[in-house]
Amino acid sequence: MYFPRLRDLREDADKTQKEIAAILGIDQRVYSNYETGKREIPVRHLIQLAEYYHTSTDYLLGRTSRPTKE
Repeated sequence: MYFPRLRDLREDADKTQKEIAAILGIDQRVYSNYETGKREIPVRHLIQLAEYYHTSTDYLLGRTSRPTKE
């Protein structure tokens, strides 16, 4: 259940879906589907988001509750 974390991180960064979609090089509707869980996020986008938010992919995927890399 990674999609709630995507929304929370985006909102904490004061970014819109359109802004994050532009960073990923995709349409806002596609990104919206990631956040709602209607579409699985590709690994390449997961890595890009982890780098952008300075966190780990495990945190984005809900495998850890620690937002920082170790």
